[in-house]
Amino acid sequence: MTINISAIDAAIVIGYMLAVLFFGVWVGRRGGQSSAAYFLGDRSLPWGALLLSIVATETSTVTFLSLPGLAAAAGGNLTFLQITIGYIVGRIFVIFILMPLYFRGQPFTAYEVLESRFGRLSRRTVSSLFLLTRNASDALRLFLTALVLQIVLGLDLTVSVMFIGAVTILYTFIGGAKSVIWNDCIQFVIYMLGAAAAAYIIVGETPGGIDQLMQFAGAENKLQIFDFDTSLIKPGMTFWAGLAGGAFLTAATHGTDQMMVQRYLSAKSRADASLALGISGFIVLAQFAVFLLIGIGLASLFGIGTNSAGVDMKNDQLLAYFVVNYMPIGLLGFTLAAVFAAAMSTLSSSLNSSAAAFINDIYLPTRKSELDERTKLRASRIATITFGIVQTGIAIAFGMIGSNESIVANVLKISGFAAGPVLGLYFLGVFVPRIRQREALTGFVVGIVVLSTIAYATPVHWAWYALTGTLATMMAGRIALVLTDNNNE
Repeated sequence: MTINISAIDAAIVIGYMLAVLFFGVWVGRRGGQSSAAYFLGDRSLPWGALLLSIVATETSTVTFLSLPGLAAAAGGNLTFLQITIGYIVGRIFVIFILMPLYFRGQPFTAYEVLESRFGRLSRRTVSSLFLLTRNASDALRLFLTALVLQIVLGLDLTVSVMFIGAVTILYTFIGGAKSVIWNDCIQFVIYMLGAAAAAYIIVGETPGGIDQLMQFAGAENKLQIFDFDTSLIKPGMTFWAGLAGGAFLTAATHGTDQMMVQRYLSAKSRADASLALGISGFIVLAQFAVFLLIGIGLASLFGIGTNSAGVDMKNDQLLAYFVVNYMPIGLLGFTLAAVFAAAMSTLSSSLNSSAAAFINDIYLPTRKSELDERTKLRASRIATITFGIVQTGIAIAFGMIGSNESIVANVLKISGFAAGPVLGLYFLGVFVPRIRQREALTGFVVGIVVLSTIAYATPVHWAWYALTGTLATMMAGRIALVLTDNNNE
């Protein structure tokens, strides 16, 4: 259903996206003279920019719209914040255990260390899996973001996908890493200002203001943060799932995923990279708290409680509904721009990191002769635009098939299956000195199979997936090593 917004708001949304394009081109206008400049900003970017880029990259439109829905739901509260404790612990682990691996020499990707430890097959296998899952999941994020643009502006869905995709592809294609990272900084500020504006309007629209909100939150137990239930299948977040699951999830996504590791490799030094990553955990905690508190405000405004139904819509649609129906002209356009800012920061990072992985892990190692920098740069840009076209094509195809939320959820779930097994592969390399490539890859495959079975055949909460995948991979790898040693005796 199309929602008509004012010409002013529509102009703000379109103007913002065009401004992002021109800013990205301007920032990266001198950043494309070599592959190191194109993918890593000449390893010279300041830690503050990397800090905001890390946070913006892991914040998508889904995060921006869905987190308020968790707290707004009947029985919802602040317990999701517990996962940020694990996020902080996981980052500390990455800083001290995995970060040193990436500053030995001058690698371009996270997966080069696998080749030096195990062999080229490991590097290519994991990098290929990254390319597959990253582009599939981010194509769906592009689709979901374009769906918002279609709803608010009345554009055809295919046109919406192509517009967002084209803007993101162009500034990533031309400016490379510098364009992506500095745009991330702007987009972080935009979507947080949008969240702050939404919070301010919610308080103003609530009869009784902040006092009424606090009374409602107390009566509905909305301010509960900790839940020490030890169940593995409890639908909501628990302290143990947040601590253990969140730590392993972050160790995997921020310690082995090219999209994040590329940020560290763009830093001036290992110390700068560690500083940016360490502080980012606390920024994410504060950001999640803001989104969840907005959800509590929405629950109060719309009368969503244990004894009342509230409005007739899904919880993750509440913020979008509020923005379109309660925001004044001008501020509505700005807040919608914030939604697209959250999406574009993730998509641009996806394109740049995918191109880096393909060129350095797949393409260049197959070349019999060394390429000059000009040829490498041309190939890098071709890879960027190719992955942009692939993601746009998948998003358009999904729109033609029709929106099916269960399919979206399942594909996004599949894209996360690799996180735990990949971390397990890295752990085998770090903590099991005797293990070789064959046993390590055996453990990796078994880890994916075990995790897939658990995800689809059991009610285990998703927060435990990364931990489960890591442990299954490590155990299978160790067993394979013992069996190999016994056969060789």
